[in-house]
Amino acid sequence: MQTLKDKIIEILLKGGHLNKEQLDRALELQKNKEIPLRRILVEQGIISEETLLSLLSEELYIPSLHLAKYKFDAAVVGLVPERLALLYNLIPISRFGSTITVAVSDPLNIFALDDLRTLTGCNIDTILSSEEDITRAIQEQYNPASRDIQQVLDEASMAQGVTKKGVELVKEDEIELSSALEESQKAPIVKLVELMLNQALKKRASDIHIEPELACLRIRYRIDGSLHDVFRIPKVKQNAILARIKIISNLDITENRIPQDGRFKVRFEGKEVDFRVSGLPTTFGQKFVLRALDKGNLSIGLEKIGFSEEPTRIFKEAIAKPFGMMLVTGPTGSGKSTTLYSVLNQLNTPEKNIITIEDPVEYQVEGITQIQVKPEIGLDFASGLRSLLRQSPDIIMIGEIRDSETADIAIKASLTGQLVLSTLHTNDAVSSITRLIDMGVEPFLVASSVVMLCAQRLARKICMKCRKPIEIPEDFLKKIGFSEKANFYAAAGCKYCGNTGFFGRIAVLETVLVDDNMREMIIRKESLDKIKEYARAKGMKTLRDDAFLKVKQELTTLDEAIRITTEE
Repeated sequence: MQTLKDKIIEILLKGGHLNKEQLDRALELQKNKEIPLRRILVEQGIISEETLLSLLSEELYIPSLHLAKYKFDAAVVGLVPERLALLYNLIPISRFGSTITVAVSDPLNIFALDDLRTLTGCNIDTILSSEEDITRAIQEQYNPASRDIQQVLDEASMAQGVTKKGVELVKEDEIELSSALEESQKAPIVKLVELMLNQALKKRASDIHIEPELACLRIRYRIDGSLHDVFRIPKVKQNAILARIKIISNLDITENRIPQDGRFKVRFEGKEVDFRVSGLPTTFGQKFVLRALDKGNLSIGLEKIGFSEEPTRIFKEAIAKPFGMMLVTGPTGSGKSTTLYSVLNQLNTPEKNIITIEDPVEYQVEGITQIQVKPEIGLDFASGLRSLLRQSPDIIMIGEIRDSETADIAIKASLTGQLVLSTLHTNDAVSSITRLIDMGVEPFLVASSVVMLCAQRLARKICMKCRKPIEIPEDFLKKIGFSEKANFYAAAGCKYCGNTGFFGRIAVLETVLVDDNMREMIIRKESLDKIKEYARAKGMKTLRDDAFLKVKQELTTLDEAIRITTEE
């Protein structure tokens, strides 16, 4: 089967629009830049996009259409998930009976058309559109925010006007600062930043990534743990938008060379949401990540944030102990802080003095004393922990145990009457023991202090509105150790879940209560495998066991359970 690239070369050589020398140069450029040949030909001025589209249309007997002013039907667009539209650069434009007409930039991609036929169960007709036209249409139709953003930018351009001045030499920093300050206060920029925040919260984004690139400012939202491209803002507006972010976060707008941290608060649908802001200097300007912290998630209890029955029981048993150490482990973004704050919220009563030391302070909670680590002035975890022990705390939460000094002080605090909660980075719960010993803590101190170990991951919850039942081969289930009877579902994608197939996340846990036998094994320096074996014999459910339980409860997919857990 002839590819689109071969067809374009054939048409252009036959029609005299391209000679051998131009073709060789274009192919060399394509190899270096790794972008489609048609884009190289247009960029080099060899042929215009309109002419190329017209020649392809004539040769392939497929009509062409400019999508810029085409009125799309949301119901028709929703027939194809966004990920497929982006993968194959196509968008459905109409449906008549059992036939869907799709705008494509590559009509010779039979795999794309076969996938669409299988997914929709309809016949597929094609019309030709430019790659750029389709990309813009996908962005606008699947992300309504893009239309609103474009509207604000158009207003800004109309209001600004263009004035010509003579050439004047000024320093680069002065251009950035004066123009950015002035622009950031203008209504369109203020409105654009507010729109960005509003759309992120509506889409349940946990993070907003504002990333300067060579030709634009890229905005991405992290939804249910995955990043999604939302829209791109012209480079000319970059400095004004970054300055606006700095102003609302109380950051120094004159500083662009070093990392910066700030925070701000917004009111959304009757509740307050904190945003933690982190700025990092990059090649094309400062990159900002805004993390949304909704305090409403903390007070709902351990059962509501997705804990299974067994981990909930173990947590409650550990919390009831008057002193000792509870450790929650897992990679960045696995919900460790939310879990610890949920525990603190349950323990937060007037009779208790609760102090946290964090880097940075994630959630600001009333009734809890919170300390922000500042290494530049000598306030690190170890010195801060040493000081807060003089404040007569009942419960201490340490953001992360990073070094031997912090580990030693935390362990000793848990032995002298405080309940200590903290996090570590390990792959499973029992590995926390060896991590502490590797940090230089004596095994007998670890054995005496640690009361509970927990490893945590976050699994994406399947969207209940569009999930599809599937059959999983018996031999595969046997191979991965899934022995129970269950109904399996696959993520499909619909308007409700933003065409991802998932809606929300749920905690997957591995929890271990340290008993007397395990303490003796730690003191005897038994191997990690033997301790794990003992924990399993005592009924410990591994991360994979809990993930499979969530599959059985029809909360997530088998693929997702396997993705977030490792085979034992």
